[in-house]
Amino acid sequence: MRLSLCALFVSLFVLTPSISFSQQRPDPVPLIFDTDIGNDVDDALALGMIHSLQSRGECELLAVTITKDHELAAPFVDAVNTFYGRGDIPIGVCRSGVTNTAGRFNTLATQKDNGKLRYPHDLTSGNDAPDAVAVLRSSLAGAEDGSVVIAQVGFSTNLANLLMSKADDVSPLAGAELVKKKVRLLSIMAGAFTDGHKEYNLIKDIPSAKKIVADWPTPIVWSGYAVGKSLTYPHQSILRDYGYVEHHPLSEAYILYMPPPHDRPTWDLTSVLYGVRPDHGYFELSEPGSVQMTDEGVTTFKAAANGRDRYILVREDLRPKVLEALQLLSSQPPSK
Repeated sequence: MRLSLCALFVSLFVLTPSISFSQQRPDPVPLIFDTDIGNDVDDALALGMIHSLQSRGECELLAVTITKDHELAAPFVDAVNTFYGRGDIPIGVCRSGVTNTAGRFNTLATQKDNGKLRYPHDLTSGNDAPDAVAVLRSSLAGAEDGSVVIAQVGFSTNLANLLMSKADDVSPLAGAELVKKKVRLLSIMAGAFTDGHKEYNLIKDIPSAKKIVADWPTPIVWSGYAVGKSLTYPHQSILRDYGYVEHHPLSEAYILYMPPPHDRPTWDLTSVLYGVRPDHGYFELSEPGSVQMTDEGVTTFKAAANGRDRYILVREDLRPKVLEALQLLSSQPPSK
C-alpha cells in the first residue's frame, strides 16, 4: 500500500527526532574600556559602539577607566552611559597630570537646557570618582577566569599601574597575577608597525607603555596608527543617523571636536570591534611576534612563532564591511 506524500511527511515528522535550528549564542564578552576620552572623538564613538554591542547581547561593559586627567572626563562618560540606560557602570580615573585640559567636548557633561542637564548623570566631577586601579582590580576579581577583554584606547597609565598593584582586600593576587588569571585579551589602540610613526597614545606616557610592552602577561592585539587612519568615519553618518533624538552625545561630541564635513579616523573603534567580534572577518592579523618600543616611542615588530603579540591588518576589499559595522553600531539607538 502506497502512502500519500502528506501521510509520508506526517509519519516522518512523528517518528524522527525533532530538529532544532537554533544556535547557542556565546556568552557576552566581559569588557573593560580604558580610554583617554576627550582628547579625540573616536573614544566617544567607541563607547557608543560598546553600548550597542551590549544591547545586542555581545558584551557586558564591566567598567570604564580613564587616562585623561581632567575632572570632566568621568562625568562625560557617565552622561553617555546614562544616555544608553547604564548609568551605574563603574568609572575609575587616574591622577597623572597628563592631558589635564577639558578637551573640546567633555564640557557636554555640564551643558544645560532650561536649567536642566542636557545629558542627565550623577557623577559631576572626576574628583569624586575612585582610582582606576581600584576599579580595575574589583572588576577583574569578580570575573570568571580567562574571560575578560580589555580595550585600551588611551595611554597605558592605568594598566601599567594595575600590573604594579599589590594584593589587597579585593584580591589576594598582585596585579600581574590577577591580569594573567582573569584577562583573555588586551585589544590595544597603539603603535605603528609600518612607518616608524611615534603614535600619540604611546608617547604621552612612554614609561607606562614600555611597562605594557615588557610585562603584560596575556595575548595582545595591536591596532596601529595606520588602521584607523585608513578607515575614516563618514561625516554624513553624523548628520544623518543620530537624529532619532533631539540631542545625541556622540554626534554633538563629533561636531564640537571638528565640525563636518570632516571624516575622522576610527582608531579606537577598531580595537573595540576586534575585541568583541574577533571572529567576524573584519580584519586579518599579522603572524605572532613581539612588539618592541624605543625610549622615543617608536614601535617595531619581530615575528616569533610563540609570540604574545599580533597586529591588525586592513584588507582593501573588507573596508566597506568594516565601515558599515562601525557606523551601524555607533548610531544604533539605545535599547528601551
